[in-house]
Amino acid sequence: MTNPTIVDSHCHLDFDSLSEELPEVISRALDAGVTRMVTICTRLKNAGQVQAIADEYAPVFWAAGTHPMSVAEEPMATLNQLETLAEHPKFVGIGETGLDYHYTADSMATQQESLRLHIEAARRTKLPLIIHSRDADEDMARILSEEYANGAFTCVMHCFSSSAALAKAALDLDFYLSMSGITAFPKSQELRDIFAAAPLDRILVETDSPYLAPPPHRGKRNEPAFTAHTARKAAETFGLSYEEFAAQTTANFDRLFWKASHG
Repeated sequence: MTNPTIVDSHCHLDFDSLSEELPEVISRALDAGVTRMVTICTRLKNAGQVQAIADEYAPVFWAAGTHPMSVAEEPMATLNQLETLAEHPKFVGIGETGLDYHYTADSMATQQESLRLHIEAARRTKLPLIIHSRDADEDMARILSEEYANGAFTCVMHCFSSSAALAKAALDLDFYLSMSGITAFPKSQELRDIFAAAPLDRILVETDSPYLAPPPHRGKRNEPAFTAHTARKAAETFGLSYEEFAAQTTANFDRLFWKASHG
């Protein structure tokens, strides 16, 4: 019996621990029913090598942006740079971008400038924005709302693990929330409750591999195949069978990441 197909909407296949054995990693993903994956470039200087992965492997698509934790040491992205990358047929999203005040609050102003620039790129290219948000809920909700009022764009709150208030702010703008391995941890009931209250047609799943492996692999290297573990736990949160949840999140992915859709 074959596994239901599902999508890993966010992984980092260019990071060393995965890139060293990519053929095996992708093969295991396919065996687990993970038929598509989006690998994320977090520093634009690495765009060439991330694009090369997407070019080589049919199931892999890619996105690029400047991660908020590295904006202080990277050149500020330009609209021209991002729009040019977006011309690649397998380039499907802008980011990840966002705000991270946990370790890098000292670059707060630069992070906000970078975020607004990435939002404008998402508007211009009509590609979804991929947001990383940590310990920055109020600024994140404010900037997303301000910018949306200036012109619509689509967005996913990747690896969402923030407050119910930020979830509501994002969902009020018709944005998507993505479930990572964190949502499968035993102590994450509060986070699962936030997801359970969200519309089912706004939910994605991801690994954020090589980080945040779900049980039974917690503490080990994560990889796209493990999307299935996160999704099985997530299906329980929504009171669905795994097959129903896989089908719904795949439809959601196709709607948001239209360049990577089956259609």
